[in-house]
Amino acid sequence: MIITDLGHEAPTFLLTNQLKRSARKLIGRYARRMIIENNIQDSIDFFHMDALSSAVPMKVDCDLQLTLMASSLYRLLGVQVGQGYERAKSRTLFRDFVDATATVDISAQQITVRFQKRAHNPLLLNGGFGRKKVKVPWLDHRALQLVFAEVGQSENVSSRRLRGNPG
Repeated sequence: MIITDLGHEAPTFLLTNQLKRSARKLIGRYARRMIIENNIQDSIDFFHMDALSSAVPMKVDCDLQLTLMASSLYRLLGVQVGQGYERAKSRTLFRDFVDATATVDISAQQITVRFQKRAHNPLLLNGGFGRKKVKVPWLDHRALQLVFAEVGQSENVSSRRLRGNPG
């Protein structure tokens, strides 16, 4: 089949051995597969993997598996944040939420990560990330707590001094 008007300049050539399916069903299935393949390709590009010769590799290797797992974790982050991020690409989630500066305080019982003021912090707070305390098994079961400074909120200078920071 030769298909035009799929959003590409050149027509799409579709080869199939599904001779009993209608053209409409074949094109619909092709469109769904292309969405999946494009998401895989986006993940590979974002996580700086070597470019694959095909958008869908024939074998699943460790690099691809780790890439898809990381992409799934970004998708989970987008779902938990909500506010339209459910369908955001990994690079957008990274830019808005992960690529941030923070101060890490480690005590015998807890690890506290204090993020600087950012415009997206209220979205993380609304998603419940400030209320969660997760025990991290490989860090002696210390609780991990995320603290987000909101835009317009002043930093508590006395707590900085209590931690021993100058200033």
